[in-house]
Amino acid sequence: MPVSDLFKPLTLLHGPAMRNRFMMAPLTNQQSGADGIASEFDHDWIAQLAQGGYALIQTCATTVEAGGIAFARQLGIHDDDHLLGLAQMAAAIRAGGGLSAVQLHHAGHRANPRLGGIPSPASGATLPGVRALATEQVERIRDSFIAAARRAELAGFDGVAVHGAFGWILSEFMSPYLNDRKDKYGGSVENRARLTIEVIEGIRRACGPDFQVGWRLSVERYGLRLEELREIAAEIMARELIDYLDLALWDSAQVVEEGAFIGKHMLSVFTSLPRHGVRLGAAGKIMGAQRAAQLLEEGCDFVLIGRAGILKRDFPLQVMANPWYDSPPLPVTAGYLRRGGLSERFITHMRGWPAFVLPDSV
Repeated sequence: MPVSDLFKPLTLLHGPAMRNRFMMAPLTNQQSGADGIASEFDHDWIAQLAQGGYALIQTCATTVEAGGIAFARQLGIHDDDHLLGLAQMAAAIRAGGGLSAVQLHHAGHRANPRLGGIPSPASGATLPGVRALATEQVERIRDSFIAAARRAELAGFDGVAVHGAFGWILSEFMSPYLNDRKDKYGGSVENRARLTIEVIEGIRRACGPDFQVGWRLSVERYGLRLEELREIAAEIMARELIDYLDLALWDSAQVVEEGAFIGKHMLSVFTSLPRHGVRLGAAGKIMGAQRAAQLLEEGCDFVLIGRAGILKRDFPLQVMANPWYDSPPLPVTAGYLRRGGLSERFITHMRGWPAFVLPDSV
């Protein structure tokens, strides 16, 4: 497909349409206040993105419970004290012409005790000496996701994106390796998907008819089974529970290495499903205009921009101006990121990514 197709509008099942096919991926940046309140650095980052031409901008992973924290200086939405800062972020995105979503996150067994996190595993076998969540505790976390979505709506966001990837709590419950429960949240595929579906259904009931719900899904590691995830995604799309599915791939071109779909492109496993009005997009090393356009050819409705958006906050505008645009090669210097407007806190976080920031001595 031509690059110009990336700038065609895209309707969603609920609420306003995306003005083009570029979505800003949810990017951990560790630059909020220690209490989870949005900082001046969060506001500056969002303000830059808001002027960058994106159709929809997601926040970083945002905690639905204080005990679900994974990262230092993680943005929060688990308390009404967070509302003012979040409202300012939503207003900035709206002023720039884009749609907005808070990514709702709970770290589950990966919660960090050094930051006040309370490790909350699905299974008693996951962490030595840590009991599995009781059924009532699972239901409390479910309700915390729903309450956080309601706060996002009150703050003026167009929707939320439910984080079901990377072994965080919803992903963890999906995994037969990490979930050996005997209650209604364990055992069968249906039971292991129950928490995710109850969260999404609850958000639909609690929020208005135009409120948008996305779901981020990863398919690698943590004992996840591709065949099962495809089955769950098919059900969620058939029921039109979500507006968009965000496939969090490490590489959007990767090939399945084992199982029933061996040899197929990972993306095709999901793009071949009936979508029933749900939109599908993918992340994963989308660094230039031609690759973004190619993903539409491969069946995506939109693309999620991550690394390329850190390097150039206005990636969609760069593509609009130049259909052959490619991101600067990695790694880059801290000075390059600094001159581009990235905060020192964000740069420090990016130093932890492989081959992204050159050592200062270079």
